[in-house]
Amino acid sequence: MDYPELLRKKEQYQASRASIPDYTLFTFEQAFEVEYTHNSTAIEGNTLTLIETKVLLEDGISIGGKNLREIYESVNHRKAYRYVKDCIAKGLPLEEKIIKDIHAMLMENILVGGVYRNVDVYISGAQHTPPSPNEMYRQVKDFYADLMWKGRELNPIELAAWTHAEFVKIHPFIDGNGRTSRLIMNYQLLANGFPAISIAKENRLAYFNTLEAYAVEGNLAPFAEMIAGLTEQQLDRYLDLAAPDMELEQGPDGGPSMKQQ
Repeated sequence: MDYPELLRKKEQYQASRASIPDYTLFTFEQAFEVEYTHNSTAIEGNTLTLIETKVLLEDGISIGGKNLREIYESVNHRKAYRYVKDCIAKGLPLEEKIIKDIHAMLMENILVGGVYRNVDVYISGAQHTPPSPNEMYRQVKDFYADLMWKGRELNPIELAAWTHAEFVKIHPFIDGNGRTSRLIMNYQLLANGFPAISIAKENRLAYFNTLEAYAVEGNLAPFAEMIAGLTEQQLDRYLDLAAPDMELEQGPDGGPSMKQQ
C-alpha cells in the first residue's frame, strides 16, 4: 500500500471538491449510492439488477417478480448509508449505538435489528466459524474497546479494513453482518476524509478470500490492500470531476491549494 500517495490524493480531493459543479457532484454521488446499494445487497444474494435498484430507489417504482425482502434490503441499505453520512456530518465517532442503529435500519420490515444473536451461526463455504454467543459477547465488547485506540496503531485505510474484518469475523447478528460491516468500513473512511467505496459483486470471491485470510490467519494485509486500491480509484474519479480550469498548487502551509488557471 502506497499510503503517502493516498494521502496526497486525499488532500487533492478535499481541495478540489468545492470546484466540482453542484449538480455534477449530486448526480455522481447519487449514482454511487445506487451502485453501492446494489453491490452490497447483491453480494449477499439479492437478485435486483443495477437498473432495477436505480428504478426502485430513484423513481420509487416497485419491481415486479421480486420478493418483498429484496425490495426492503435495497431501500433499507440506502437509508442506513444516509444515516452514516448524517453521523459523519455531525462529527460522531463510530460506537456501539451507531452500529446497532445501522443494523436496525438494514433489518427494518425483515427482522428485529440491533439485537445480538443468542444462537450459534455458521458461514457456508468458510473455514472460520463465528464464536458461540458467550464468546461472541466477549469479543464484541473487546471490539468496541479496541475502536478507541486502533486509530493510533493503524493508518485510516487499515483502520477501515480492520473495522470491517474484525466485526464480520465476530458475526454478532443473526443476519446482515456483511452489509453492516461494509457500512462501518465506509464510516471509518468518511470520518478520516476519504470517500466511501463500493466492493463490486463481481469481486466477491477475492473479497471473501481476503476476509478469510484475516479470520483464519489474522492477516489483514490482503484486505487492506483491496480497500486501498478501491479508495484510490474512488479518489481518482472525484479528481476527474474537478473543474478543468482549476489546478492544484502547494499552499503556504505546505498543503494543497486551488488556483484559477
